[in-house]
Amino acid sequence: MFEIISPRKVAQVVLMSRELDRAEAELRAFIDRLNEEEQAALVTVMWVGRDSFDAEDWQEAYQTALSEATTPTADYLIGTPHLSENLEAGMEAFGVSVTDIEDDLMLDR
Repeated sequence: MFEIISPRKVAQVVLMSRELDRAEAELRAFIDRLNEEEQAALVTVMWVGRDSFDAEDWQEAYQTALSEATTPTADYLIGTPHLSENLEAGMEAFGVSVTDIEDDLMLDR
């Protein structure tokens, strides 16, 4: 999974999605700049976080995200309730703490 999208990019989406009222344009632009594989991986992490798939089913979920992408990814994710919480839970399912990465991102600002 992390050979497709870095935990840092997922954490950036989590941070921006928490402040959607003021950061929607920035979040949309960030997601749009991701390549197709990274966008599918981001959707997959979100699906794992909301229990649509188990972490062990990564490959199946990822292939589903690639093949069933009919809506622009930014629209789909921004329209998903509890996006930041689902992404965090998804990362935790893969053994990654988004909080640690967020701390580093905040220091970079």
